[in-house]
Amino acid sequence: MNTQFHAHGQHVILDLYGINHARLTNPKLIESIMQNVATELKATVLQSHLHHFGEDLGVTGVLLLAESHMSIHTWPEAGFAAIDIFMCGNKDMNQAIQLFIQAFAPTQHDVKIIQRGKP
Repeated sequence: MNTQFHAHGQHVILDLYGINHARLTNPKLIESIMQNVATELKATVLQSHLHHFGEDLGVTGVLLLAESHMSIHTWPEAGFAAIDIFMCGNKDMNQAIQLFIQAFAPTQHDVKIIQRGKP
């Protein structure tokens, strides 16, 4: 049986450095930023779950999307956030990257974009 699978999507790995400590310890702010990015991309949020590790500590979280997911893990002690965005369909991943950069205001960032599901 020869079945062709054509899932088209982009997977963004976004590392943000030099972020203000307070932005990385506030789960409500982080969830708001993630929800805003999803809204701006016209993505469908199915569920959101964030976990705060305690006062002055980091946050880990995920938005489940009909188009796939967004996730984040923060290390406030290092001023670092690791963001993962995977979306199927025709979404502007550069817009997502810029929105996260604007919201977190890092001093440096590193981006990797991987094309998924293409032969």
